[in-house]
Amino acid sequence: MYPNQALNAASHWLAVRGITMPTTAELIQAAIAVALVVLALFLGWLAGRATGDRLMALWKRHIAGPGEGIGDRIDKIARHATAALLLALIANAWVWNAMSAIAIGLAMGVSVALCARALLRGLSLPRQATWLVAGVLFVVVVSGTIRNATNDFNFLALLDSIGFSIGKRRLSLLSIAMIAMGAVMLFAAVRLANRIIANSVAKAKSFDPAQKLLVQKLAGIAVLVVAFFVGIDFLQIDLTTFAVFSGALGLAVGFGMQKTVGNLIAGIILLMDRSIKPGDVIVVGDSFGWVNKIGVRAVSVVTRDGKEHLIPNENLMTQEVENWSYSNRNVRVRIPVGVSYNSDLKLAQELMLQAAGDSPRVLKNPKPNVWLAGYGDSSVDHEVLVWINDPEGGVGNVRSDVLNRLWYLFKDNDIEIPFPQRDVHVKDWPKAD
Repeated sequence: MYPNQALNAASHWLAVRGITMPTTAELIQAAIAVALVVLALFLGWLAGRATGDRLMALWKRHIAGPGEGIGDRIDKIARHATAALLLALIANAWVWNAMSAIAIGLAMGVSVALCARALLRGLSLPRQATWLVAGVLFVVVVSGTIRNATNDFNFLALLDSIGFSIGKRRLSLLSIAMIAMGAVMLFAAVRLANRIIANSVAKAKSFDPAQKLLVQKLAGIAVLVVAFFVGIDFLQIDLTTFAVFSGALGLAVGFGMQKTVGNLIAGIILLMDRSIKPGDVIVVGDSFGWVNKIGVRAVSVVTRDGKEHLIPNENLMTQEVENWSYSNRNVRVRIPVGVSYNSDLKLAQELMLQAAGDSPRVLKNPKPNVWLAGYGDSSVDHEVLVWINDPEGGVGNVRSDVLNRLWYLFKDNDIEIPFPQRDVHVKDWPKAD
């Protein structure tokens, strides 16, 4: 059998079963489409390689910090986004046959899916969520491209026809997939907006730390409110149907969450009046340490033991708070020292000043001072007064360092450190028998 005869026999067999062989013109068009697809993917690869490093440096310099995940994947995002854009132009530049449209649609669907996955993974979203969004986008892009070319195949309509009804609302496979994808994309948008706002505010030089934290909190709340209303609009939920329920919910929130709301408002007030800022050293009750973070509900205070105390914001508004660094970070430390009555007081006081001045954390200005506190039962009592400007480093270690230095100075200069003594006077001795 000759080749032409074999081809005719195959065509007749396929025609009987409703399948037509592509013509030469259709094959040529398909070959052109495949060539353009390869060209678009190659240009996308070149774009990612040429602009990836520059875009990464630009992103990390102006938008995000060094640990930002999107910056490390921005070359992939640029590569797949460029390829998807070029393939979209190719798909709409000509009326393609079904075979060509399938080739272009598959390549464009893969590019869009990989671009979305790289973007979502850069925002640290779970792998399952990124694959869900990528899969839905792939199906939507491929189905849309083929439908525009053939006008007789609509995979999205097929997915929409499979579903069930809940009350007056109908849920289909398509709507469920779109809702899940929309939720993931909305969550990713909120996370991206918060990261951009946080890094932009952190780099602003006109705000102090408390103002930066306040702006970040308010901006985060605004982003959540906008995301809520966008989600409501996307789901096409009529809020008027929840009027009675929302009233009951508001009443329940008013009674059950008043502490939470009070802590939220107290935290905002603390940030606005800047009475307590991150880095301040405070004393609240038995908790002493430096403020690590002012949160929505509580303030994190880290002690010298490494323990982190979470103090409700309301407590800082209603209780007495001792802030060592409110207007001035200088803190005076009192170090009691006693010497013997037989010691040279002038020399002992000079040695006290020397020990205080040699301590690395003690400030030179204001300079250390020595006060004669009183005449005790066994010693002449003094107080060494020193100043430090890093109270978050603790005060006990400063006191220990000065006393250690003073111990050796007293030993070298024969200054006696007293201990309790009593003089016993005997008036009469009993007579011996």
